[in-house]
Amino acid sequence: MTRGAETKRKTEQRFVTRVTLVLAFFGLAAMSLVARAVHLQVLDKDFLNQQADTRHLRTERISAHRGTITDRNGEPLAISTPVDSIWVNPAEFASAVDDTPRLARALGVESQALMRRITRSMDKEFLYLKRHLNPEQAEQVLALNLPGINVQREYRRYYPASEVTGHLVGFTNIDDEGQEGLELAFNHWLAGESGAKRVLKDRLGRSIENVESIRPAHHGKELTTSIDLRLQYLAYRSLKAAIKKYEARSGSIVVLDVETGEVLAMVNQPTYNPNDRSQFSATRYRNRAITDIFEPGSSIKPLIVAAALESGQYRPSSVVDTAPGYVTVGAKVIEDSRNLGRVSLTTILARSSNVGVTKLAMTLQPDQLWDTMTQFGFGALTTSGFPGESAGMLTHFSHWQSISQATLAYGYGVSVTPLQLAQAYAVIGGDGSQRPISLVKLDRPGDRQQVVGKETAVAVRRMLEEVVRPGGTGTKAAVDGYRIAGKTGTAWKFASGGYSQDKYISIFAGLAPASDPRLATVVVIDEPRGELYYGSDVAAPVFADVMAESLRLLAVAPDATPARESGESLRAMANRTVSR
Repeated sequence: MTRGAETKRKTEQRFVTRVTLVLAFFGLAAMSLVARAVHLQVLDKDFLNQQADTRHLRTERISAHRGTITDRNGEPLAISTPVDSIWVNPAEFASAVDDTPRLARALGVESQALMRRITRSMDKEFLYLKRHLNPEQAEQVLALNLPGINVQREYRRYYPASEVTGHLVGFTNIDDEGQEGLELAFNHWLAGESGAKRVLKDRLGRSIENVESIRPAHHGKELTTSIDLRLQYLAYRSLKAAIKKYEARSGSIVVLDVETGEVLAMVNQPTYNPNDRSQFSATRYRNRAITDIFEPGSSIKPLIVAAALESGQYRPSSVVDTAPGYVTVGAKVIEDSRNLGRVSLTTILARSSNVGVTKLAMTLQPDQLWDTMTQFGFGALTTSGFPGESAGMLTHFSHWQSISQATLAYGYGVSVTPLQLAQAYAVIGGDGSQRPISLVKLDRPGDRQQVVGKETAVAVRRMLEEVVRPGGTGTKAAVDGYRIAGKTGTAWKFASGGYSQDKYISIFAGLAPASDPRLATVVVIDEPRGELYYGSDVAAPVFADVMAESLRLLAVAPDATPARESGESLRAMANRTVSR
């Protein structure tokens, strides 16, 4: 073999060797890749899936909205509107920390403050940046495409009637939990139950796919209140006008359905707007008609007369001698404005005689009088279930002195809420029986409880009609076309060291129509200023305004007989016109 051929053969052998080595290397590499793929895809699949899920799968809450609150006719009083809350995972946002100013502008917050909040929370995975944005605002934030920025759908409460029903409906906090009013009382009923779902997210934290439902959301149940929004607006308008006219400190109106015990209207002044959280202060949002107590003054006298009739010692035709116009009990002298002499029980109420009603009360046994007052609902909570309700104050008869029984007769030494007083008058309107108070619309009224006899209730109701007719103290409460039964009340307010001589509570409590009462209404005006402060001048006209429209809206037929009432109604209407 020649030298050239030998060289060529060796060169070819080296080439084959190199090719073989390269092929062997690639073969081994391919085998390694296949083995690794098998290991990853088959042997270690669960671990890798878990790692992927940890990085991209998240469990998100599905928000549930609260149930709607409506009036008895389906008008909304509280509804839930969708809003979005922006939150961040600080660790994921760390790579985009230089974009904090852009994020701050989109959120409408100060940049440095936002930076401090995020940097102080680097050990957390969840941090709210701003709550309850409208969806358009939230979309603008998400459009920045910043890592770790997420949106969570929530619901915010909105109150269409705002301050008209604010004290009754109450409000929720930012987490949609009831804090006051019916929102708190029925929180368990209204609150929804949040659900959960598993979602797939991209590297920026945005949800790109719903993987599975873990737990469905259950929305809250609807609450239908006993309130008639039409009557609520009427009461609100009349009370607000009266507070302004008489420059009063505050006021309340309660309207009850005598037949069912449902609260058809309940308003207070001053009020607040539950849609504006800056107005949330206890002095503004407390429901005075249920939480505040006052001494009822002469408005309690019909109940004393009822107790006297129930005792069997008196009849509707009984006469009481009030001469010489005053009576002394212990060291206290109780007076009338003038000597009325011998008067009937009807005149005692019509002329609001302190002497007459005191003499009635002093002839009754303390336990008997106390028992009747408690049966009317004084000194005990009603069945309204409203948070913070006051039970009022009625001292047990075992602690009474003679003067205690005397002052109770004309409304001092006992404290009630406007709702309690309305409940008591509803007993007179309901032929002596009492229905449980309800702030929720009832399918069937609660069972009656007999407080006084039907004859007693009817007799007192007829006496109270004379209060509103000419010659009585409540003529400004008259409503054209209807018979009205009611009682005025004016009480000095208790102040440091005794009763104030220039601060008053003006009250009117009444029933309409008197022939077959449908509504029991109480008007309370606290500290009217000016020359007019008596319940007959301040509270009675408000009662008349509210009743006139309410009876018309409820289509209650007029019950005043023209032959008997026309002249009196015209005179009463004239008196009201002059007073305005």
